[in-house]
Amino acid sequence: MANHVSAEKRARQDIIKRDRTRAQKSKMRSTIKRVREAIASGDQAAANTTFSEATSLLARAGRKGIIHPKQAARRVSRLNASIKAMTA
Repeated sequence: MANHVSAEKRARQDIIKRDRTRAQKSKMRSTIKRVREAIASGDQAAANTTFSEATSLLARAGRKGIIHPKQAARRVSRLNASIKAMTA
């Protein structure tokens, strides 16, 4: 446990940040899951709609350090490739 006032404050801030990060990651994963489900069902309109939402969430997560920026780019690229393969 923290013994200094500054360490106690840092512990409180870490709890808030962890909860915020966990929520953003969960939302990101759920959106990616919806894109994959739309691709699997063959619904191109839903896949494109949820893909744009997922792209936005992934880019934001990469910028804010929730996931690595290159991981965000890789996930967007793979989702996009899946959508293109579905149309071909």
